[in-house]
Amino acid sequence: MARPKPAAFEKTKIVAENRRAKFDYFIETVFEAGIALVGTEVKSLRTGQGSIVESYAEVKDGQVHLINSNIPEFSHGNRFNHEPKRPRKLLLHEREIKKMFGAVMRDGMTLVPLSIYFNPSGKAKIELALAKGKKAHDKRDTIKERDWKREQGRIMRDRG
Repeated sequence: MARPKPAAFEKTKIVAENRRAKFDYFIETVFEAGIALVGTEVKSLRTGQGSIVESYAEVKDGQVHLINSNIPEFSHGNRFNHEPKRPRKLLLHEREIKKMFGAVMRDGMTLVPLSIYFNPSGKAKIELALAKGKKAHDKRDTIKERDWKREQGRIMRDRG
């Protein structure tokens, strides 16, 4: 009997989103990972601050780290505040890490974060994708397709 497909991730509060990633990359596989955070980082994320626009993930020594993500310092965090752009460890199963490592090394793929969110139980999670970079002509095709779909919607709306 085949294993049932997993449901889409339940996101209750999206904190940061990388909308450009779907334009710049062909998204192959999407993973949900936990993030190892300190207290002031969680508080800062709960207030809706944080950015993953220029960030990426890398596999090193059997662990996955989120690089260049920005979680600003918490306003009431005194001397125990965190460093805003520090590398953050991502919590994944060993099988998933090996799959990512193989795809990055063998196929030349990239680990791109798509969004940071809080799940229904209140834990901070990150949606991470194995992606392949698009060339300039692929991006032009994406723009043409998006414009055509928009035009189709206008035509259908006007005709009734």
